[in-house]
Amino acid sequence: MSTEHKPKVTNNRPNSVSERFHRRRQFLQKLALGLCLVLLSWVIFNTLTIISASSKQIDAFFILGGSIRREIYVAELAQQYPQTPILISRGSPDPCILLVFQRLAPQRMQNVWLEKCADSTFGNFYYSIPILRRWGVHKVKLISSQTHFPRAKWMAQILFGVHGIWVETDIVPEQGVPGNRESWSKTGLDVTRSLLWAGLSRIIQPKCVYVMRLTEVNMDFWQRQRFRCERQQDFNLR
Repeated sequence: MSTEHKPKVTNNRPNSVSERFHRRRQFLQKLALGLCLVLLSWVIFNTLTIISASSKQIDAFFILGGSIRREIYVAELAQQYPQTPILISRGSPDPCILLVFQRLAPQRMQNVWLEKCADSTFGNFYYSIPILRRWGVHKVKLISSQTHFPRAKWMAQILFGVHGIWVETDIVPEQGVPGNRESWSKTGLDVTRSLLWAGLSRIIQPKCVYVMRLTEVNMDFWQRQRFRCERQQDFNLR
């Protein structure tokens, strides 16, 4: 009587803990390397984009609210740049801005937009960057007061830089006390928030529902409200 011998089955599947860990580590290393290469490529491309934009003409004026001197300044400046759009983020009361431009640059009023959602310097950038991106801006002139720098400049360089936008700054000389109050704690908080928001802002595009042209300001309504404007030396808005 013959005896049949069954073939011995060998299990070749990796079943040791160390081997599975080794393969997982290799995968994570390759993934990390791939992400680093993608990030490096983006940084190089973004840097080249910003450098290229620095030599071009200004695409937009971006004014941070806080003093009517800033609106007066940009209204005077607008006469030299008839085609450049102006975005005023949470500036002076609407009728006051309207009176400034009616007096100093009436022919430029169609190019002025008011963003009215922001309630802080971080909010200025949070709501305005999506607007500037829709406009296709690559070079922006940031206008504010000396008391608002360097915080506003640092935030602009972080948040605009992520989007490949070159920033020029213009400091408005003040004749009164602007609305901004600076402190190291406020600066640290806003710069930290800007660093955290920088990456997300390329994906998340918050929309301000209170954006309007300056020409859409209803002066009759505001006159019924008995509005008041800042009075800065030698400029009578009323």
